[in-house]
Amino acid sequence: MTRWIGIALAGVGAAAAFTHVAAREQTGAATATLRARADAIAAELHAGAIAVRRDLHRNPELGFRETRTAGIVADRLRALKFDQVRTGVGKTGVVGVLKGGRPGPVVAVRADMDALPIQELGESPYKSTVPNVMHACGHDGHTAMTLGVAEIMSRMRADLPGTVVFLFQPAEEGDPDGGPTGARRVLEDWPLTDPTPAAIFGMHLMPAIPVGRIGYNSGAALASADRFSITIAGKSTHAAMPHTGIDPVPVAAQVVMALQTIPSRQIDAQQPTVVSVATINGGNRFNIIADKVTLTGTVRSLSQNGPATVKERMETILKGITSSYGATFTLDYIPTAPVTFNDPSLTAASLPALEAVVGKERVISPPAQMVAEDFAFFQQKIPGFYFLVGVANPAKKITAMNHTEYFDIDEDALLVGMRAMSGVVLEYLTRR
Repeated sequence: MTRWIGIALAGVGAAAAFTHVAAREQTGAATATLRARADAIAAELHAGAIAVRRDLHRNPELGFRETRTAGIVADRLRALKFDQVRTGVGKTGVVGVLKGGRPGPVVAVRADMDALPIQELGESPYKSTVPNVMHACGHDGHTAMTLGVAEIMSRMRADLPGTVVFLFQPAEEGDPDGGPTGARRVLEDWPLTDPTPAAIFGMHLMPAIPVGRIGYNSGAALASADRFSITIAGKSTHAAMPHTGIDPVPVAAQVVMALQTIPSRQIDAQQPTVVSVATINGGNRFNIIADKVTLTGTVRSLSQNGPATVKERMETILKGITSSYGATFTLDYIPTAPVTFNDPSLTAASLPALEAVVGKERVISPPAQMVAEDFAFFQQKIPGFYFLVGVANPAKKITAMNHTEYFDIDEDALLVGMRAMSGVVLEYLTRR
């Protein structure tokens, strides 16, 4: 009797396993069908995305000044009949909520909108018309692509299993007036509630990657970024009699050199860390010993505890060097952005969607970079996945890096980005 019961139970288990596999295959087929529809719509929207990107490129706006850009975004979301469109989020941000026709989870998509204080030197037909302001980091493309994704999702609303929140964020490059970055201001106004996303996705156009390829990292993807200001105070005197004062210039020189030993000699080499002194200012005349020198710079790390370690070592170095000369110091250490950390499980679940867009061999995992992104603040609240869309094309002479006067993109990347973001969103919604 026991033997027959065991056989019966084994049969039930096998049937359950078969049912599970069948359901998974059915879900996969449904996801593929939705992705195919999204791809077709993206192709239709490509020309329009190029036009939006070029318009934004001609009319760039600095952080927390993106009023024209935000107006374009809000008007478009309203035209697409989003369920909610909130403006003034984090000062100039826009949040749009699109509810699908079928039940499912809530997911967020984030794009940044701000430009940089750079004079564009390229001669494209869509060159910036604003003196000393330029979209030198691709945020015009991010906004255009994400508006495209918003339209794709709106056209598929009836079959969309869940809700998609679109966040168009200001001031990713920082506040020109020195305040908190856009992500932190957004979280003050919209702390990922009403609705509450279970995950968030972001993408960035990347000139270090050829167009037609997508880059990603699981875990640490971009570094944390902190900034510091050090003031070394001495005693002013006549430059002909330096022994009657305390010269902060040679003290500052020794501090600069000593700070370089933090990443090279005091941090594990397998934990990439950068300490860069970017400015040195002091004195006002060739024959007067300065009373103080100010140093400013940045600290980058891919380690979660890296910034705290660097700050501690900086204080020790400053105390030792200044005290030996009779000088004093003040250190203002300002955390700016944490490590951009891609949730490993979310990353793994998103890869099939990326591979479906460009092919498995064109989805690459480059070394993590020491640049930073305030998208990391959202990842501290909910799981997030941030990927890179290649834009380089040497044949078109598009090779300049972000934050440079000649930065540009191969606009074929806009189609890749719209398809990729639509794909990861649909992958998440249909498999939850």
